[in-house]
Amino acid sequence: MWNYQIEENILYEDKEILVCRKTAGMPVQAAKIGTMDMESALKNYLAQKTPGKIPYLGVVHRLDQPVEGILVFAKTSEAAGNLSKQMMAGGAGKYYLAVTEGKAKSSEGTLTDYLKKNGKANMSQVVSANTQGAKKRSFTIKSGSAGDKRKSRTLLKIRLETGRHHQIRVQLSHEGLPLLGDRKYNPSGEKGTSLGLCSSCLEFKHPRTGKMMKFETEPQGSAFLDFVKKV
Repeated sequence: MWNYQIEENILYEDKEILVCRKTAGMPVQAAKIGTMDMESALKNYLAQKTPGKIPYLGVVHRLDQPVEGILVFAKTSEAAGNLSKQMMAGGAGKYYLAVTEGKAKSSEGTLTDYLKKNGKANMSQVVSANTQGAKKRSFTIKSGSAGDKRKSRTLLKIRLETGRHHQIRVQLSHEGLPLLGDRKYNPSGEKGTSLGLCSSCLEFKHPRTGKMMKFETEPQGSAFLDFVKKV
């Protein structure tokens, strides 16, 4: 059970959009019966504001269940269409903070790979460019501060240029920089910590006014304890 009110995680709301912070471990949409998710919690919140009316809530983009950070939802179908186009066309700025095991080879650069999803295993993998169904995906990274040198961890600042299932997690793992706490792509890594990935900043144009909107948050997961004051 989630012991907080969803209102506590809402960062901004108007007639067209609702921006909120997702906590690590909470799915964006229903994962299984009895598990609360962001979509259901927000629909309940909206329904309480307008009794007797079924609220509209459009899921524009998603975060993996163990990932924390910022999401925008649409409150009208028109806003959903506009925001979805921005997300797909790269018009939105999606920035992440990531804590990796190991040190980056360079202070900044771009990771580009061809990825293919394995639906049965709920995983993605880096494949060759000529693999059927493979899609080219990339993101830019900038090496931030280093944490406890004895633990050999690095804080990366990431700008996601494209979107794909588990993209950041699988590409960093393939690069030899697996995320701290990633039990799916780094099963032999350190245990007992949260996943070191946070959607820390989101930029997009308001679907009605065209005004540039920017929202930021600081990571709260245990994986970021060495870095939270340096972000």
